[in-house]
Amino acid sequence: MNLDLTENRNISIPSYFYISGFSGIPHMRYYYIFLFFVYIISLLGNSCLMLVIIMDRNLHIPKYIAVFNLSLTDICESTAVIPQLLDMFLFGNQLIPYGLCLCNMFSVFVFTSAQSLTLAVLSFDRLVAICLPLRYHMIVTHRSMLVIIGVMWAVALLIVIMATVFISRLSFCRVIVIINSFYCDHGPLYRSACSSNVPSSVIANLSPILILGFPAFFIIFSYMCIALTLFRITTPQDRKRATKTCTAHLIVVAIFYVPITFTYALFSIVNTNTRIINLSLTSALPPMLNPIIYTFKTEEFIISLKKLFKQRIIFPSPK
Repeated sequence: MNLDLTENRNISIPSYFYISGFSGIPHMRYYYIFLFFVYIISLLGNSCLMLVIIMDRNLHIPKYIAVFNLSLTDICESTAVIPQLLDMFLFGNQLIPYGLCLCNMFSVFVFTSAQSLTLAVLSFDRLVAICLPLRYHMIVTHRSMLVIIGVMWAVALLIVIMATVFISRLSFCRVIVIINSFYCDHGPLYRSACSSNVPSSVIANLSPILILGFPAFFIIFSYMCIALTLFRITTPQDRKRATKTCTAHLIVVAIFYVPITFTYALFSIVNTNTRIINLSLTSALPPMLNPIIYTFKTEEFIISLKKLFKQRIIFPSPK
C-alpha cells in the first residue's frame, strides 16, 4: 500500500485519510447494527411515501412536491452516510482514499443542506396556507414550488462545491491524516491541514448560518405568524384543523434541528464521542421518522394510502 504524500502543483495531499470514529466505547458493533436497520426502514418508508405521491393524483399538489423532495434527500443523505459508516467500522475499512473522502464529504454536506432547506420550504407552504388562505393557490403553484426547490438545490450545491474546492487546495503534512469523526467531516478535515486554511474556515463558519441558521430562523418566524393567525380564528374546529396540518412538520423540524443545533452550539465543550453520536443519529433517525410522521399525522395522505390500498386489494390490476 502506497502511503506517500502526493505532490500536486505544490499541494501535498495524502493518499489516505483515517476515520477514527468512536473511541473507548465498548460494544459499538450493536450501535452499527442498529443504524443498519434504521437505514433499511428509511429506504422502505421513504420509497413508499414517494410511490404513493407518484401514484395518487390527489397528491399532485405543490406541498407534496416539497414532501417528495424531502423524501428524496432523506434517502440520498442516509445512503451517503450509513453504508460507508458500516463499511468502515463493522468491517474495519477506516482508511479512505483522498478522492473518495472528498466525494463522501460532498455528498453528506449537500444532502444535509438540502434537508434543512426543504424544511424551510415546507414551512413557507404552511405559512401561506394558514396566513393567506385566499391567495394560497395564486402564490404556491406547481411552477413556483419547482422554482423554489430548484433555487434551494442551487444554493446547496454552490456552498458545498466551494467548500470542496477549498479543501482540495489544502496541503497536508502527514502521511495518514486522522479525522476525528464518523465520515469525512469538513471541520476536522480542514483543521488537519498544515497550510493556510482561511477560506475553508470562512466556509465552515458561514455555511451553518446559511444552511441551518437562516432556515431555522425562517421556520420560527413562520410559526410565530401562524400562531398569531390561529389566535384570531374564533372557531375551535377551524383552529384544531389548522394546528393539525402543522403538527407533522413541527415534529420533523424538531427531530432534525434540535440535536444538530445542540452539537454546534456546544462544540467547544462536547467531547468527540458525544458529537459523533448526535450527528450520526441526526443523519439516521430523521430519514426513518419523516415518512412515519407524514403517514400518521397527515390526514390527506392517510386517505390516499387507504384508497390506493383498497384499489390494489379489491380491484387489482389485470395481469
